[in-house]
Amino acid sequence: MNIKRVLVTGGTGFIGSETVIKLIENGYEAVIVDNLSNSKKSVLGRIEKITGVLPTFYQADVADEKALREVFEKEKFEAVIHFAGLKAVGESVEKPIMYYQNNLGSSLTLIKLMKEFNVRNIVFSSSATVYGVPERVPLVETDPVTHATNPYGETKVMIEHILMDTCVAWKELNVALLRYFNPIGAHPSGLLGEDPNGIPNNLMPYICQVAVGKRDHLRVWGNNYPTPDGTGIRDYIHVLDLADGHVATLRKLEEDPGLVIYNLGTGKGTSVLEMVAAFEKATGVKIPYTIEPPRAGDVASNFAATDKAEKELHWKAKYDVVDACRDAYNFQSKNPNGIE
Repeated sequence: MNIKRVLVTGGTGFIGSETVIKLIENGYEAVIVDNLSNSKKSVLGRIEKITGVLPTFYQADVADEKALREVFEKEKFEAVIHFAGLKAVGESVEKPIMYYQNNLGSSLTLIKLMKEFNVRNIVFSSSATVYGVPERVPLVETDPVTHATNPYGETKVMIEHILMDTCVAWKELNVALLRYFNPIGAHPSGLLGEDPNGIPNNLMPYICQVAVGKRDHLRVWGNNYPTPDGTGIRDYIHVLDLADGHVATLRKLEEDPGLVIYNLGTGKGTSVLEMVAAFEKATGVKIPYTIEPPRAGDVASNFAATDKAEKELHWKAKYDVVDACRDAYNFQSKNPNGIE
């Protein structure tokens, strides 16, 4: 099947917007559906500034069947990349019902309409959290996925199972489950980057806000983990590499693969304090920090084996954490109050 047009749910978000840019740069057309709960409509103009193309956009909640049906009726596309969803680990522990209702509801509505309109390709934005507490690292795609450590992760596990079960019932459906590790960085133009509402839940935007004076210091959650410096280790991947991975996955879907699962990461773990050092190296800006108690639902170490993606997708991360720190700081410096 030749994929030309792609529906991108959550396409004005951090990863979604970068993926839309990569789609356009690789000759695809993108149709974005986003309710703008954690992004801004002005992202569309920035995508146009970078690519010369203004994507088709619908402001709608993916869980709203009536609104989403109108998109399916008006637009023609051969594939879906499904980013839309709530994604803060801490918030999911505090508000589990909201996370299950939103993330499962939107996915079920989307899959139902895909079947009705015979759209047979979906790339799902999953997460390394599906592996739960790792028995060993690096994690590989065949490691058990049974119980995540927080409700956000559990929604990813459940959606993966829903898509797997749908593949059994709907033989023509092609599904790619992409288990991301920790996306960081920004577009090198400084026009797009991670722009969270309120206090950042992720490490890199928090460091960036400290660097530009929006926050006094970084709060490091725990320093007694069984890691070399006691702080949590994660696999931080530049968002441009992650976006490239989605384009590579679409090409794989065009080969009609059925169900495929890939880790998208760098294959290397970086601790919180190593990330602080990388940021200081990339920018010359000192980042003060305090040590706080560990957060519920966090694991000590989590990073990926990426051999399968390298072999089957011909994809490999090109950027390191210093590159990502430089680009993230460039975005934050040019947009001290985020995207306006």
